[in-house]
Amino acid sequence: MLVLRSLLFVLYLIVTVVPWGTAVVVCSLFLNSTRLYWMCAGWLRVAIWGARLICGVRWRVRGMEHLPTDPKQSAILLSKHQSTWETFAYPMLMPRPLAYVFKRELIYIPFFGWSMARLDMIHIDRSKRSEAWNKVAAQGKRIAAQGNWVIMFPEGTRVARGKAGDYKSGGTRLAVETGQPVIPIAMNSATCWPRKSFLLRPGVIDVSIGPMIPSTGRNPAELMKEVQQWIETEMRVLDPAAYPAGDPGSAASAQPPAPAKA
Repeated sequence: MLVLRSLLFVLYLIVTVVPWGTAVVVCSLFLNSTRLYWMCAGWLRVAIWGARLICGVRWRVRGMEHLPTDPKQSAILLSKHQSTWETFAYPMLMPRPLAYVFKRELIYIPFFGWSMARLDMIHIDRSKRSEAWNKVAAQGKRIAAQGNWVIMFPEGTRVARGKAGDYKSGGTRLAVETGQPVIPIAMNSATCWPRKSFLLRPGVIDVSIGPMIPSTGRNPAELMKEVQQWIETEMRVLDPAAYPAGDPGSAASAQPPAPAKA
């Protein structure tokens, strides 16, 4: 039944993304970037609700009060990265347009990637590191000046449940250079949707949004260490079964996840 539901979900994604992606490409000739973004976010909402209805993947969120409420206030969101789920869910959950920093290969995915290519986001060539950073810095500053939020996954790629990747300081470096605060996010999506897999398991994904951390006058590497510590400590609260009993962060104290919002 698990395999059947997952296959049905994949078919659901294909059937819905083809007309939606086609419409986005056509509408990109007429709509501004903000309207086009929310049009794409509409399909992501359809995808996430499809995962809920077909595969039983639910979610609950706490810490929304930590997000900026001033429409002119930008921020750099730095999130744990375990699966495809969060890349689909964040535009649905966040009240402001997000500019993802992602590898350029994604824009070649039919319909989905074509739509992403039309959005005001930052796609980089990872093989050209200095050139990639210059692009992130330039576009990140421009996006921040517009009051939109930049979202990055500091581990760089999806990591297995219970593991931590190498947290790179590009996100905090951008925050320091633009003067924008950073907001750490922890979530345990791999409990339902493991990395590199389309086999979805029913359950609840917890998303925890941390307090805003000012970047002014900070050292990017030290700031990233603070972000990493908050995320990895919170991960042991959200998903204690994934970490061994003697794990250094296992004794961290925090409130239990809030009741499900969706």
